[in-house]
Amino acid sequence: MSIAYLGLSQINGPLIALEGVQDAMYDEIVELTVEGINGKERKIGRIIEIYEDKAIIQVFEGTENMSLNNTHTRLTGHPLEIALSEDMLGRTFNGIGQPIDNMGPVISDIKRDVNGQPLNPVTREYPRNYIRTGISAIDGLTTLIRGQKLPIFSGNGLPHNQLAAQIVKQASLGDDTDDELVVVFAAMGVKYDVAEFFRSTFEESRVLDHVVMFLNLANDPVVERLITPKVALTTAEYLAFDCGKQVLVILTDMTSYAEALREVSSSKGEIPSRKGYPGYLYSEFATIYERAGIVKNSKGSVTQIPILSMPNDDITHPIPDLTGYITEGQIVLDRGLHGQSIYPPINVLPSLSRLMKDGIGAGYTREDHQDVANQLFSAYAKVGEARALASVIGEDELSPSDKKYLEFGKAFETEFVGQAEYENRDIETTLNLGWKLLHILPKEELDRIDTKILDKYYDIGKEND
Repeated sequence: MSIAYLGLSQINGPLIALEGVQDAMYDEIVELTVEGINGKERKIGRIIEIYEDKAIIQVFEGTENMSLNNTHTRLTGHPLEIALSEDMLGRTFNGIGQPIDNMGPVISDIKRDVNGQPLNPVTREYPRNYIRTGISAIDGLTTLIRGQKLPIFSGNGLPHNQLAAQIVKQASLGDDTDDELVVVFAAMGVKYDVAEFFRSTFEESRVLDHVVMFLNLANDPVVERLITPKVALTTAEYLAFDCGKQVLVILTDMTSYAEALREVSSSKGEIPSRKGYPGYLYSEFATIYERAGIVKNSKGSVTQIPILSMPNDDITHPIPDLTGYITEGQIVLDRGLHGQSIYPPINVLPSLSRLMKDGIGAGYTREDHQDVANQLFSAYAKVGEARALASVIGEDELSPSDKKYLEFGKAFETEFVGQAEYENRDIETTLNLGWKLLHILPKEELDRIDTKILDKYYDIGKEND
């Protein structure tokens, strides 16, 4: 029998304190009934701290209209759970998994704790197959592998929303598989027009039927923001490991999640760490990012692309810094390329995919993939050196070789990195384009390519000139 408690002992921002509590559990969901002038209002909250008989509760809908005397609290005896079904595909939910598309609740006997279940590391399988995004700078140089977590480091004003939408529209498993790719899209703290942009883009491109959307808007409660990625990942795990689907999870923007965590931590009176964020920011990120992967004896996989906007474009800021420790690489957007109207403005030099080497090549993409990627990286690094030298002595004084690198750099940025927002390139097109650009350089400069690969594929560049 559940016990109902009348009244509160304290209200502090999104947090309330309840004394005299018996048999309460950490992460337990409580139901709150607020009696006001306009009748009763129902809210839910989550116990985040327990001291003897005192419980600290986060209220998802915020504490507006609540007072110390007008609130009834009932403990449910279970953590936050959501109903799960394949019928969730094509639907839109709020940040805590409640439908907002006027299509009614999800009817299912399956309910799962949004905090997830501990995954035995021994049951994990090493990620192998790649996911095609149709974007050359990603597919060719920082390839996304099934089961990987590969974040996008962006900045305020950069087109990470457009890039996320393009990935959702174009992502596929290639032409040699019958596996189905579905997308779980979670937006945290976004403005209404941004949420509407995603919704309308998916609808117009006719991909909405294989997308599950979770939207936490900027004017929604801050506490709800902390639950959104967990709700999304619980849905992804069900679709992957119960239904056998290949699931791509896009989380935007993890900076909003971290700032919500800082705000709630401040309300709790905790001692801040770097930049005012709580000391457990790393472990909070890890509980989210580590829910990606492949499990033995399951056909499905969970792949993550978290998107975060770096404050002041600072890659050493705690949010990108800690994310980089946990994830397997990063894709970095560059403000300089964006200023040149290059889309997507991906800076390939600080970008990398640590699992790329095991998911490309013969049997996966094409046997020349790794060599082409290595040579393009090497050549573009020398472009930076040539540009630095030109800024000192002038372009006319450069050697013929350096001038070729300048020509290559311009073509690489505009033709390989740059592509239309609706352009979907297959891996063959991307690699052939790489060979075409390498033809700008003298053949003797192509020292990162195996001679057998060079002899076999070099003429492809001529064919594409």
